[in-house]
Amino acid sequence: MVDITHKNTTLRIAVAQALVKVSKAETIEAIKNDAVPKGNVFAMSKAAGLLGVKRTPDILPDCHPLPIEFTGVEYEINGLEITILFTVKTIYKTGVEVEAMHGASVVALNMYDMLKPIDKGIEIHSIKLLNKRGGKSDFKDNFRRDLKAAVVVCSDTISAGNKEDKAGKAIIKKLEECNVEISEYVIIPDEKEIITEKAKNYESQGIDMVIYTGGTGLSGRDVTPEALIPLLDRRIPGIEEAIRNYGQERTPYAMLSRSIAGTMGNTLLLALPGSTTGAKESMDAIFPSVLHVFRILKGARHD
Repeated sequence: MVDITHKNTTLRIAVAQALVKVSKAETIEAIKNDAVPKGNVFAMSKAAGLLGVKRTPDILPDCHPLPIEFTGVEYEINGLEITILFTVKTIYKTGVEVEAMHGASVVALNMYDMLKPIDKGIEIHSIKLLNKRGGKSDFKDNFRRDLKAAVVVCSDTISAGNKEDKAGKAIIKKLEECNVEISEYVIIPDEKEIITEKAKNYESQGIDMVIYTGGTGLSGRDVTPEALIPLLDRRIPGIEEAIRNYGQERTPYAMLSRSIAGTMGNTLLLALPGSTTGAKESMDAIFPSVLHVFRILKGARHD
């Protein structure tokens, strides 16, 4: 199966359709009058669909087992044709398009099985997805394409040349995937004055976001939050919570990180963990959704 462990949980909705065409008007009348020998066609076919959608990952090997939190079945009769509308909802990391189409097909097949004793000319048509919602595809085109970012690596060890930076490069990779231009990439020691100076300099240049990695732990040299918090006009707790919650689902130590998010004038400041995994997971947790801040940010510089 495709790896979805990096994805965020969102509301996912899919609506699928199947068409059942009978060969004579008497079949439709039998359905309406509940006169089909095998029982109530609509009720039993709906039950079959509900069971079928839950078994989707048991039949299709690449489908992930997921919680089905709503299933709805509707019928529309148009002449000799019955339209089945099958809706599935979940709050999960991956969509439910296949589940909806599978459910619609099972409803149609059960109708065929129940009606074949009284109608030998039944056909099933047009099993297809009508629409879906949820996931990054719903939001990916809503962000500005002219954003610029600076990436600052805070590390005594890396700045001294004793270790290679990987966290900063992971951040840059994610930014590039989100069409954000990298204005500067720099490595500095864990010094409050330098950290502060960098933030003020980038803000004065009109850089849209400054992302720090490193210095968010609990050692004596971890001073990135202390350097940045006094500069912030507004903290954004939701971003900080999203980062820690995403990380905590993957490692029990994420709660020890002191990630920071806030605005300084019209510049977004982020302080992320210094480990490669911590930086990458933090970026996965909030990007590209965090870019929506630049559509609503109305702050002004404070002289």
